[in-house]
Amino acid sequence: MTPITTKWAAVTEIPRPATAATTTLRGLMNTRVVTTSPDTSIAAAAAMMAAENVGSVVVMQGSFLGGILTERDVVRAAASGQDLSASQVSAWMTPDPHAASPDTSVEDAAQIMFLNGFRHLPIAQDGRVCGVVSLRDLFAARIRRPRVAEPAKSAGQAPPDKLG
Repeated sequence: MTPITTKWAAVTEIPRPATAATTTLRGLMNTRVVTTSPDTSIAAAAAMMAAENVGSVVVMQGSFLGGILTERDVVRAAASGQDLSASQVSAWMTPDPHAASPDTSVEDAAQIMFLNGFRHLPIAQDGRVCGVVSLRDLFAARIRRPRVAEPAKSAGQAPPDKLG
């Protein structure tokens, strides 16, 4: 059996803001991007995802974003009955995927992902991949965001739903 090696993309580290409330992808994205090439087998790409505990691999064509392969793509390939060690990533990946910039708001990224059915969104700046954000990342940011305090109720005042 051939040993599996993980390739990490040469991505630019972008400084993260020191604020607690993350409003853009810059402070939220994962800058450790697992990459592969279009000619990698589905089996090898799936092994990379499992080894690195990620739900997607970014498919690079040279230094440019060529596609993305996700867990769902691997499941589709497995369900097809094809030999996963012979099937190439290029046959199952999403080619030329949408990408967002590090300055995209969390809300805009969530909308892009929701409207297009994505669970993973590559982040690119100046034509180079610099991170990936997942739905889980977006949910975590929303949960951590401080909530606006509710207005104080006057003593003896019934809650609005109890008035009548």
